[in-house]
Amino acid sequence: MRTSRNFANRLLLLLTALILLASSVTICAQQASTSERDQKAVNDAVQGWWTASMKTHDQRIAWWREAKFGCFIHWGVYSTFGGEWNGKPFRGYAEHMMRINKIPRAEYEDKVVSIFNPAKFNADEWVRLIKSAGMKYVVITAKHHDGFAMYPSALTRYNIRDATPFKRDPMRELRDACRRNGIRFGFYYSHAFDWEHSDAPGNDWDYDNPGGDRGLHGGVQWYDQHPELLEKARRYVDQKAIPQIVELLKNYQPDILWFDTPSKLPLSENIRIMKAARAADPNVVINGRLARGAGYSFGDYKNTGDRAAEIVPTEGDWETIPTTNESYGYHKYDLSHKPVSHFIQLMAKTAARGGNMLMNIGPMGDGLIDPKDQQILGGVGAWLKTNGESIYGSERTPLPVQAWGESTRKGNTLYLHVFDWPRNGKLVLGGLKSEIVKAYLIADLKHKALKTNRLNASDLMIVVPLQPADSADTVVAVEVRGEPQVNPVRLVLNSQTNLLRVFDGNLHGRKLHFGDGKAPRAYVLDWSDPTEWVGWIIRVNEPGRYEVSVKYTTASAANNGTYSVTFNDQAFVVTVVPTPSETQARTEKVGTVRLVPGEYEIQVKPADIRGDELMRLFSISLTPAGNAGTLARTEPTAPGTDSISGRENSTGGFR
Repeated sequence: MRTSRNFANRLLLLLTALILLASSVTICAQQASTSERDQKAVNDAVQGWWTASMKTHDQRIAWWREAKFGCFIHWGVYSTFGGEWNGKPFRGYAEHMMRINKIPRAEYEDKVVSIFNPAKFNADEWVRLIKSAGMKYVVITAKHHDGFAMYPSALTRYNIRDATPFKRDPMRELRDACRRNGIRFGFYYSHAFDWEHSDAPGNDWDYDNPGGDRGLHGGVQWYDQHPELLEKARRYVDQKAIPQIVELLKNYQPDILWFDTPSKLPLSENIRIMKAARAADPNVVINGRLARGAGYSFGDYKNTGDRAAEIVPTEGDWETIPTTNESYGYHKYDLSHKPVSHFIQLMAKTAARGGNMLMNIGPMGDGLIDPKDQQILGGVGAWLKTNGESIYGSERTPLPVQAWGESTRKGNTLYLHVFDWPRNGKLVLGGLKSEIVKAYLIADLKHKALKTNRLNASDLMIVVPLQPADSADTVVAVEVRGEPQVNPVRLVLNSQTNLLRVFDGNLHGRKLHFGDGKAPRAYVLDWSDPTEWVGWIIRVNEPGRYEVSVKYTTASAANNGTYSVTFNDQAFVVTVVPTPSETQARTEKVGTVRLVPGEYEIQVKPADIRGDELMRLFSISLTPAGNAGTLARTEPTAPGTDSISGRENSTGGFR
């Protein structure tokens, strides 16, 4: 009897193992087939229609490259509630009200859609504010993730004219107002995330659908785990997404289409949508969040993460999308609006690195623009009225980052964006080897020449007034003879703190990578390999002593260890002190270094890693000794912790 039971148990274990093996083989076969599915779509694009479409890419995107600064608008039926549901405020993006509160589709239509009536909406007034802010293009939500059409769609009655008391077409009114004022116009369209349609990814509280918060059917890569569900998603793409995109292109002739959350669909479907959009209008600019993968970004430019406070290094054409507070849709409880100076300096950083800034506002449900947003728009516009020539049509700077700020370029003119004005009236410009024709303040209407003095072959000093023309960013124009010639090695100054951000350094290794640039995530992460390190190359002109400090956070109290900070032959060994949370950073002095004239490579290398990773490094600061106080503090990485977002991932969406 015992022998029979043992045999039965062994047989059961064997059968279980065979079933698990068969299941694994099936999954592998499915993943192989889905890989073939995506690769077929990639090959079709690269060997045909997409490559052909890129022949006119430069012509198509020329206006966008010139514009540099645009207005992103998140406005929908959710705007009436402003981050509140059933009398209670909720955390997260206001435009995600339906998902965050798991509002059934029928209830959303009854209590949200049916009462939307923005009677105070005035397209001409919106455009007056946008134009006065110096913005050159507009992108507005024609359909966000809630699936509701903010225009009269012939494909569904779930639209602003048929389902609300408003009975107007605000998209056409805004488009016409933009055209009257010389502003380019386009739409945001949520192609992969739709909480209204029963076949679309995302809504897992009304339907048994993948792509939502519950992670049904395999989670993020549901289409690889359960390819049999793709037929359902394709019905949504065929019945709603592609027809509405074509409808918008044919009826409104937008200059730009802006897509989001591509991870909700497989690459093959995203490419299919891209192909349909490109066929409908070969000249429309398409952003980078529609179709990307297999080593290709099929859009006209790349998109970085949401709500960036620092700029992740990005090649080619790219765009960043900050928002005035931390929500994209109007959120009356989110009072984290940044100062005007934040956006002026972020714009300069963006232009210096060759990008565009599409700054978001969230109008209110009554159709008015939040007064706090109006104040920010007015401040940025006032700065651009004086300094716009340093932004519009500018190119990526050839100069290294400067201790006092950034620089942009247009032809043979370099524009110095001075955030930290020299108190002694001596502005040291590091890295410019070219002959100077003239230097002057843009704010000086007479462009009176400023005195310049060459310090050496690579650096010069400009004599400037003791007071800046603008406390946020005073711009000095420097005209040079011929193509600018530069020394790309960053100059460290002995007159002020020199902030070396990791985003401006060099990463050595395969796993170590940059965060998305939000204030709490402007770091490097996944530092688990002791052979990987971060470095900067600097140079100094005069001997001096500098206090060295580091800013970092740890994702967990279990993550710690030791690391070295090396300046050629001088080294410090430092112990990581775990921070209370990922969103709190620690700034700590590690020692004093003596530097003589010459070039140095700063290396931050792990000595011992305990836990999943060493730390998440934001920056190193070099402060001339005597100007540095005691540094050992823990601080929130404000502005903008990530508690408000409810985001999907760093670059994929949840906007």
